[in-house]
Amino acid sequence: MSRPSALDLPENVSARRLETSRGSFAVLDAAPAPHAPPGGTALLVPGFTGSKEDFLDLLPPLTDGGFRVVAVDGRGQYESDGPREESAYAQAELAADLIAQSTALAGGGPLHLLGHSLGGHIARAAVLAAGPSAWTSLTLMSSGAAEVAPAQQVRTQLLVDYLPTMDMETAWQTMRAMDAENAPDPVDAAEGTPAWLEEFLHRRWVSTVPEQLIATAKQLMTEPDRVAELATVALPKLVLSGEVDYAWPVSSLDAMAERLDAERVVIKGAEHSPNAERPEQTAAALMAFWSRSLLGE
Repeated sequence: MSRPSALDLPENVSARRLETSRGSFAVLDAAPAPHAPPGGTALLVPGFTGSKEDFLDLLPPLTDGGFRVVAVDGRGQYESDGPREESAYAQAELAADLIAQSTALAGGGPLHLLGHSLGGHIARAAVLAAGPSAWTSLTLMSSGAAEVAPAQQVRTQLLVDYLPTMDMETAWQTMRAMDAENAPDPVDAAEGTPAWLEEFLHRRWVSTVPEQLIATAKQLMTEPDRVAELATVALPKLVLSGEVDYAWPVSSLDAMAERLDAERVVIKGAEHSPNAERPEQTAAALMAFWSRSLLGE
């Protein structure tokens, strides 16, 4: 999961609700710097077990570059409400939510869509369902062509197996114990997370609807390869990742970018969450791509 370096909101960022035809969603809405030439709006979609806060470290450099940035909690995710039914979190439902969010943001110039990890699959589904007209570009960040790698499937399956029989607090404590047990150095693992971050990760977990986690976990383990479909959509595309990725091999992301005829960026020193691990470099790569997409390059 992405781990922000801080939770304090910059002065130009407001935590608010985005009202859409499919309901109200919690967002962080970051206004562009007044001195920068306008670059449009970027809609950022978080991944599995994540939230809008995953993108906090990206907001300052992106807004300094002239972009309005809206990071969203999907339905049932952290501060966005959601039903207690797995069917409500089918990928088609989440994609329809994303289309509605994009419609609510329309009219403010170019709209760039970015999905991280699971969010990339949802963004892909939205583009395939609605066509390219709503967006100026699509970025798939650390998000693969199909299901997650076998090692990640094992951990994801644990959630599917245990969440229906546990409350969220018990599940959290069980997972943290497993993480500590499997860490190379349990002492370092226990001391490596600041108290404020541990409290936030805990609060986010227990606030997320369990059916959302179960449904999206199943999606991650069964997602079909839809790259050929996406390749036919006339929309500038970027595949961005770190040098190492536990969910999808980096070599497979290279191959996906080639199949999509997409731009490819690998952020040095980053792993599955370049947004949080190398935000300045990630923001620079995103802004360069977004600017080129506006010029039709």
